[in-house]
Amino acid sequence: MIELLAPAGNLEKLKIAILYGADAVYIGGKKFSLRARASNFDLDDIREACIFARKHQAKVYVTMNIVPHNEDLEGLEDYLKEIEAAGVDGIILSSPYYSKVAGIAPKLELHLSTQFSASNSPTLNFFKKLGFKRAVLAREVSLKQIALIRENTDLDLEVFIHGGMCTSYSGRCMLSNHLTSRDANRGGCAHSCRWNYSLYQEGKIIHPNEFFKMGSKDLLGLKAIPKLIDLGVKSLKIEGRMKSIYYIATVVRVYRKLIDEYLKTGRVNDFQIYENEINKAENRLTSTGFLYHKPGVSEQLYDNSATPTNEFLGFVLEYDEKNKIATVEQRNYFKVGTGVEFFGPKLSNTAFTITEIFDEKMEPLEIARHARQILKFKVPFRLNPFDMFRKS
Repeated sequence: MIELLAPAGNLEKLKIAILYGADAVYIGGKKFSLRARASNFDLDDIREACIFARKHQAKVYVTMNIVPHNEDLEGLEDYLKEIEAAGVDGIILSSPYYSKVAGIAPKLELHLSTQFSASNSPTLNFFKKLGFKRAVLAREVSLKQIALIRENTDLDLEVFIHGGMCTSYSGRCMLSNHLTSRDANRGGCAHSCRWNYSLYQEGKIIHPNEFFKMGSKDLLGLKAIPKLIDLGVKSLKIEGRMKSIYYIATVVRVYRKLIDEYLKTGRVNDFQIYENEINKAENRLTSTGFLYHKPGVSEQLYDNSATPTNEFLGFVLEYDEKNKIATVEQRNYFKVGTGVEFFGPKLSNTAFTITEIFDEKMEPLEIARHARQILKFKVPFRLNPFDMFRKS
């Protein structure tokens, strides 16, 4: 059975990802993980995450994917035992040494990180001998190459289908380290490729009022999902541990619906419906990466002019079915008369115009302007906790 794997930068994001359809989530601990600026999970958080995941028949994988230096070996054995005891299903590694030490925690599946840049079957078969169960393929492989790899190894394959693409090969970037002394391969990426740069020739600036970026467009793999499923890929992976709960909910929900449609009917009737929904949360330009062809100029991100088509306004905390009153946590400005669209794990996109707003004491308000304020208003249809709403 195909697995939809989602990112989670903290417990709130983990719960949203699972409720909106993820079969598994990957998280970072406080140690041995890239994305140092993500909230990340301490051991108590990891325990709670595993309990929540088990309750919803989902799995939890922990990233331990830094390129370790000697000082990154301290405490490794204790940490492995602790996360195994917490109920973690697997760990994502880029270091063969980490995999060797992981033998002391045999319940943890070993997954080879994309940071290792695995792009051929002999490499995967080598890691299978080291005890690995799965490999996250390099993002630089095409669908044709994935098919060839699948034919020549029985190691489980995981493929990125959505999210950020590194300007360097499989994330092996030195730009951040060079410019900021923040090591991208040890959790400190400063996203230097997304800064504004000026172009000089022989010491003279070209186009002094214009800037460019060196990053690539985000990956949008919607149309490749049927092919990846047919190839026998085990896990479809979404990137974005530092993304918002709204982004995670929207993207996971879209891929969940698309996967379910294909598994049920053997076809996808209209990809554009799913792409339109993705665009409500995506704020960067997208491309298909390496899936169909070698990226060219059109796959590069020279600016970042794209903006979300809908703004996240808040999510539902509870719903009083008798009085038809929703209690919500506000995340962005809205007012009486704002047209919104509710959606959720079980709720289809449903339009509604807010005609009144109250605070927690049921005092009327004209405008909701304070982030994370608890508000109430009447909604004529049933809502559930964690349903969300956005500008329509």
